[in-house]
Amino acid sequence: MELSLLQYGFGVLSGILVGFSLGLVGGGGSILAVPLIVYFVGVKDPHLAIGTTAVAVAANAAINLMSHARNGTVKWRCAGPFAVAGVAGAFWGSTLGKTIDGQKLLVLFALLMVAIGILMLRGRSVEGDPHVSLSRGNAPKLLAIGAMTGALSGFFGIGGGFLIVPGLMLATGMPIVYAVGSSLLAVAAFGVTTAANYATSGWVDWALAAAFIAGGIAGGVGGAAISKHLAGKRGALNSVFAVLIFLVAGYILYRSRGVF
Repeated sequence: MELSLLQYGFGVLSGILVGFSLGLVGGGGSILAVPLIVYFVGVKDPHLAIGTTAVAVAANAAINLMSHARNGTVKWRCAGPFAVAGVAGAFWGSTLGKTIDGQKLLVLFALLMVAIGILMLRGRSVEGDPHVSLSRGNAPKLLAIGAMTGALSGFFGIGGGFLIVPGLMLATGMPIVYAVGSSLLAVAAFGVTTAANYATSGWVDWALAAAFIAGGIAGGVGGAAISKHLAGKRGALNSVFAVLIFLVAGYILYRSRGVF
């Protein structure tokens, strides 16, 4: 579909919000980007929105990963295997997702986010182990949760940060600030896998993706800085993470009422 110059401008503004969210909580890339593209930019085809955001979120996640790495909040030995296990899941999940009605995908996506938000609030008092590393004891759990998260990420057409962050915490017991930084490696990997799958079906607007990426670079710098600040306040980052989920999930459910 043909987009106007104003719509591409809205794409840049949307990218700023997405980049800020990725830098702040390691998630919110596609959970924000898909509704923004559909409802704010005006792309009516949900599958085109999903494919385009997968490209943009993957690129923004890679950029934000570098910011978190400089802050020392990336557990590479945990993040790497998690991402590898999730790539296969993301491929099969995205293949299945392309066969489901796009509006129904958005509703299912929102319901999943509500459940995850509740779990994050319940665990906000748990500090975690900042010295955690990959071990024989947590490797099987890490790989299994990585594969499952990748499948859900691909199915819903999302980078998966809102799934990956709690997944990493569940698998390893790491604090949320490390899960946020480490999640971005998997977000980028899952996004590339999903984007490639959707691109083969022609469901990517490359110019709009570029506008998102440009805005995301600016937003990501601010998000990463605030994330580091909140890390010192017990439960604060978990609460921000959960509230953002509830707000976006509520909006998606409101806009999608009557789909089922």
